[in-house]
Amino acid sequence: MKRFTLSDTPFDTSALRADLLDDRVGGFASFEGWVRSHNADRAVLGLRYEAYAALAESEGEKIMAEAMGRFAIIDARCIHRTGDLAIGELAVWVGVTSAHRDAAFAACRYIIDEVKARVPIWKHERYTEGDAGWLHPQP
Repeated sequence: MKRFTLSDTPFDTSALRADLLDDRVGGFASFEGWVRSHNADRAVLGLRYEAYAALAESEGEKIMAEAMGRFAIIDARCIHRTGDLAIGELAVWVGVTSAHRDAAFAACRYIIDEVKARVPIWKHERYTEGDAGWLHPQP
């Protein structure tokens, strides 16, 4: 079963959350990252995410396995968009289930931080001034 995936189309967070349901779950934590209209005091028009897919999925799966081993969690998923995204679109989602909330919160934070630091996904922002720039990693 894959816990980390890339998607070139929008995804349904309610379906992702439903996949994590289990009778043992007492807590659920999630993180959603959206495309914002600014970065470093610059107005952003939109962006494009590009990934080295095979390496991104492999490294993403390593991060998910680390989280499963490091925290007392029941399950976890992470999905990251690729392609062109508009302001306000959902770019990344992490969901974690556990028996107790502390583990879910900690694992969720670990996963998003590690994905942003280690997974080869690059962000190409388009600015209102007409120029653009590549960003990676994004803390």
